[in-house]
Amino acid sequence: MVVPARRVQRRVTLSEIAEACGVAPSTVSRALSNPNRVSPAMYERITSKAQEMGYTSALLPAADNRLARGTIALVVPNLTNPFNLDVIRGAQSQIRAASYLHLLVSTEESLPMEEQWLREMSRTVDGIVVSSPRIDDEVLRAVAQVVPTVVINRAAPGLSGVVIDTPAGLGQAVHYLNSLGHTRIAYVRGPHGSWTDRTRFDAISAAASERDIEIVAVGRYQPTLANGAAAADAVVLTHATACIFFNDVLAIGALDRFHQLGVSIPDDLSVVGCDDIFGSSFSHPPLTTVTSPGESAGRASVDMLIGRFATRDRSDRIDHISAHLTVRASTGPRRDG
Repeated sequence: MVVPARRVQRRVTLSEIAEACGVAPSTVSRALSNPNRVSPAMYERITSKAQEMGYTSALLPAADNRLARGTIALVVPNLTNPFNLDVIRGAQSQIRAASYLHLLVSTEESLPMEEQWLREMSRTVDGIVVSSPRIDDEVLRAVAQVVPTVVINRAAPGLSGVVIDTPAGLGQAVHYLNSLGHTRIAYVRGPHGSWTDRTRFDAISAAASERDIEIVAVGRYQPTLANGAAAADAVVLTHATACIFFNDVLAIGALDRFHQLGVSIPDDLSVVGCDDIFGSSFSHPPLTTVTSPGESAGRASVDMLIGRFATRDRSDRIDHISAHLTVRASTGPRRDG
């Protein structure tokens, strides 16, 4: 028995659809892969023509679900800080639930790389979530004019996003340390360009001004364990009896170095971190820190972004997530002498 050969239908190309619609092929590509990048009228015109011509592709979504087939980019400063992994986990779960594709980008704490990636991605993805950006507000606003953008831990006119209130938690930490008798407190600062570091330092300074407390700023450090060890040497030279670190990664890196230097924690020095990352509760000693719900921030930022897809809303909006001080064994009463 001879089986007749099956006729293979030639696939319609994007260029052919573009010619039939009188538009550029790039416009057809945007309409089919990123429907929010073209007007509703253009979208309906192109998809109707594509279906009429027999075009079939995973890029051609059903009309009632066309908002759930694009790509959301999540940009983080690094992949070494467990806090960023919490943000990724929360964002990814919401992106997956909404049936979007997920593009993850780490800028490795590089301002030029962060700006380059954001400008390039603004023309290829449906929306962007930027966590703890280092670049200027003006660049972020320029990106937000091109593509819907939500920022985590940055508040400025023209930007929308989610802010975790760690500064309030660090204000609590200053008052708590003062209640233990500490009046000279060092603050180990985070990287240059960090809005989060600036707001944390401002909150610590404001809380100190309410009481007779001296704050000593120590350096600028990228958040790594090695830099935490380097910061420990600088802290010892301040003769402070308590120290607050920009984040837990720096604080945990410092704890081992303090032990090497013969500085007993908390007898000689009380230590406070920020973020309450995985590992802070079983460091040696367990770290007093400000609990910062990164996973919740990741989920909330994606929810905000997807809401903007549906409404095409570009107005400013900042949602706040609370944080609080969690006391553990790395802090104790000031010991005179």
